[in-house]
This record gives sequence, C-alpha cells and structure tokens, in this order.
Amino acid sequence: MPPLSRRTLLKLAASAPPAMAAPAFLTRRAVAAGKGKTITAVMHSDLRITDPGFTTAYITRDHGYMVCDTLLGIDASFKVRPQMAEWTVSDDKLIYTFTLRDGLKWHDGAPVTAEDCVASLKRWATVDGMAQKLMDFTASLEASGPKDIVLKLKEPYGLVLETISKPSSYVAFMMPKRLAETPAGKQIPEQIGSGPFKFVQGEFQPGVKAVYVRNADYLPRKEKPEWTSGGKVAKVDRVEWVTMPDPQTAINALQSGDIDFLEQPSIDLLPVLEANSDLSVAVLNKFGFQINGRMNFLYPPFDNVKVRRAALLALNQKDVLDATVGNSKYYEICGAYFACDTPLASDAGAGTLIKGNGMAEAKKALAESGYDGTPVVIMVPGDVQTLKGPPIVVAQRLREAGFNVDAQATDWQTVVSRRASQKPPKDGGWNMFFTFTGATEVINPIVNNQIAANGKRAWFGWPDDAKLEEMRDAYARATSTEEQKKLALEIQKRAYEQVVYIPLGQFRLPSAWRKSLSGVLEGPAPPVFWNVDKSE
Repeated sequence: MPPLSRRTLLKLAASAPPAMAAPAFLTRRAVAAGKGKTITAVMHSDLRITDPGFTTAYITRDHGYMVCDTLLGIDASFKVRPQMAEWTVSDDKLIYTFTLRDGLKWHDGAPVTAEDCVASLKRWATVDGMAQKLMDFTASLEASGPKDIVLKLKEPYGLVLETISKPSSYVAFMMPKRLAETPAGKQIPEQIGSGPFKFVQGEFQPGVKAVYVRNADYLPRKEKPEWTSGGKVAKVDRVEWVTMPDPQTAINALQSGDIDFLEQPSIDLLPVLEANSDLSVAVLNKFGFQINGRMNFLYPPFDNVKVRRAALLALNQKDVLDATVGNSKYYEICGAYFACDTPLASDAGAGTLIKGNGMAEAKKALAESGYDGTPVVIMVPGDVQTLKGPPIVVAQRLREAGFNVDAQATDWQTVVSRRASQKPPKDGGWNMFFTFTGATEVINPIVNNQIAANGKRAWFGWPDDAKLEEMRDAYARATSTEEQKKLALEIQKRAYEQVVYIPLGQFRLPSAWRKSLSGVLEGPAPPVFWNVDKSE
C-alpha cells in the first residue's frame, strides 16, 4: 500500500462527525461579569466523567487535580516530595509511615483523616497497575491514628514512594472515606476533595461547561510549585472549562480574548498563534505522549494472537503520526514501549511498525490465522483533533490487509465510557480503540499501566499473559540498573509477540494562552491552574 499523503489524511479526518459550534453564551463580557477574576479555558476534551478513579482519561485526571490533592508529589527532577503528608521509613525498609500535615480539610469542612486516605489508597489500588504491584508486596495498610497512615511490606520494595506519587492516570487522589468506599466500577456520587479549587456542581453542563471556584480554606505548602509538588496557590477566583471542539473557532476565541487558554491548538494553525504578540505558545509537557492502539482480548477476532500479529504487521507509525500531528517537528517514529530517549528505550520487536513495509506479510499472516471475517469494531472519536486520526488511518490499513472493519463514529467521552464495557462488540462493546499516554507514564514496565497483562485486573482490553506478569514481577524485584535494562528488553519483546498494545509513535503538543495569564506551569500532567494569575 503506498504511503498516505497529508491531503488524503486530512480528507479522512474530515470525514469524522462534524464539530460543534462554540457555546452561544461565550462572550468576553458574559464570562467576566460579576464573577471576580476568571480564567476561561478550552481543554482537549469536554468533561463528562468526574470520578478520577473510574477512568484514565486525561480530562478526568485534570479535573482530579483541580478538586483533589495527593499525599506526595514529584518535582522536575522526578524527586518525590511531601504534599499532604511527610513520611518516614523503618531501618529494615518494611514500614512506611505517612503523617498528614495540619490544617487539611475537605471541601465540606470536615477534617482530612488518615482513615480517609487509607480508603482512598485502597480504592486506587484496585484499578491502577502500578498500585496493584505495590499491593502484591504489601502486608497491611491502615490508619494508626487521626493523622498517621502505616504501610507494612512483606519484603522491601523500592518503588513505594514513586507509586504513590505517580503524576498521571491513575493518580492517588485523596477523598473522604464515604466516597472512597464507592466500588471502583461505580462512579463516586459527589465531588468533594481537599484541593485548591472546588467543583461547582450546580453549573456543570456535561459537554458544555465545567466550573471551579477557589477553595478559600486550602492551606498550600510553603515551597515553590514545581510539577505536582509545592504550594498549590489558587490566584484566581474562578476557572471555567468550556467545550469548543472546532479548532478554528477555538483559535478565533483565543485571539479575540473570549477565552484565555487553549490546551491543544491544531498544529496546522500554530503559525497564526505564533504571529500574535498577545499570545504565548509553548510545550508544557516536554516529554510528550505515546500514541497507543489497544485491542480487546476477550472477544474474536483479537482473542487470537495470530490475528493480533497480522493487524500489527499492517500498521506503520508514520501514517498515524502524519494524521495526528502532521508536522514532523512535533513527532518521532519510535518503537520503544518504554518511550524514546529513556534508559530503557529499544526498537526490539518493532520491525515493520517503524519501517512501514509489513502489508504483504500482514495479508499472508491474516490468511493463515484462521480469521473468519468477524467485524473489527473500532471506535472513532471525531471531537478531539489528536484522537480522530489514528483510528481512521488504522481502519483503512486493516481493510487493506483483509480485515472486515466496522469504524463507528462517536465522541471521545463515549469512547472513555464504552471502553470500560466487557460486553461483546455486537452488544455495545468494542474490538479496538486509540488513545495517547504521557511518556513519563510508560518509562518502565511497572509504571506503564497498559503493559500489565493480568487479565480482568488489567487496563481496558484485559490481556492475560502469565509469562509477561512473571517478567514484570522480576523487574519489580531487580536491584541493579543492568538487570532492569535486560528484563525490560525481554518484556518489550514479549509484549510485541503478544501484541499487548501497539505503540504508534511519540509526539509533543504545544498549548497557547493570552499573555494576560502568568505563572503557567510545566509538568508531566499539564495543564494545572494553581499558580496561574490573570491581569485585568
């Protein structure tokens, strides 16, 4: 199959569902009137799911950082820092005691207690792959008093603090015990955290607007803010996230001043923003993102590893990156499961995925796999610029290889909800979806949530491979860098053999904001809105 041209890719992307118009209520005067100092932002997606323990979707994670706080944070050198709690470790490395700092209160006025945090950690540990591994080493986790959380290990484990401080989905957000006791598969009924902003439930319009107001009772740390650590000072009275999926409309609104911040402007339209002296344009996450293709292991045809391998052979990263980003300045062909330019980076097993020459082999492999024409249901979200290109390109390449593809147009929040379903594809389930993950979230076999292959406990798609899990467990116990590198290489080879997921390259995305905003922070999970001020 010849390479897809940029023009063809844009035409394919344009065939997705039409974008919504800008909200009619959005005018500069309407936003500002009577509401104090307000930041109006267009995020990469609208917010529909508000439980950060229910989905790994970044918009829900971003919501979590607005409302909730964490026991620990990390700084720009990846050093773990105290956030809600300080910690001590016993001499034998088996007991970690976390002590809550004074003055912590939930948004309903109740004090934050160790029991609340234990319940929050236990709920988080049922869904997060890195946390699940920590629990494998844990003997007990309990509150020993109103402010003390005690974690006892069965044996020493070197990633305790790194696990609890992980900056992105799933994040160990703290919430009241009564909410944390909600089963992980059910969404919490209200948004009560202890973070720098409060969620305004009465103004929440899913798909239209989410509103946050400054938490006047929040006591920030004294240290300077850095990544997810330090003082989280809310410097504005109100933050509004408004939905505006059409790229041109969003850029017009930013230039006119109707919005203040645009998380993901279209790469094609960046020159317009860069030429505007009233705007700042910068990449806030310097590490970028890895594009991921995920198959459903529970149902045909991808319950058959031979079919999964045939699909892998049909794909190549360049076409996907061209459809997603277009400008090679912002992307990198990369076969590494654990991100390029990291100590564990390798192209082992990537083969045709990065060379782009596997179509003939894919057709042969599919013919020999026993594939019977079962439709491959691919979810295609048309409302997020960076998420609609990959499924459109992959659907075309799979058809070329001989697959029967059912590409179903939808929106991203429907994908976020539907991918959690374990129903058969014909009953509203799915066979394949695409997302992207921060490079800092895939840099080793433990933090990489998507490489876990522990069946129904695994991330959406639910791969089940005992050998891969044994290898990940060995990595968790490895004590030398040399041993970790060797194990990571073998894990990557096994992951490609089983096609646990398909890494489709890395890219970086700039954000844009009006220069009336100051204090915009870089980090591995941007944007955050603490420390951001606005001049009138």
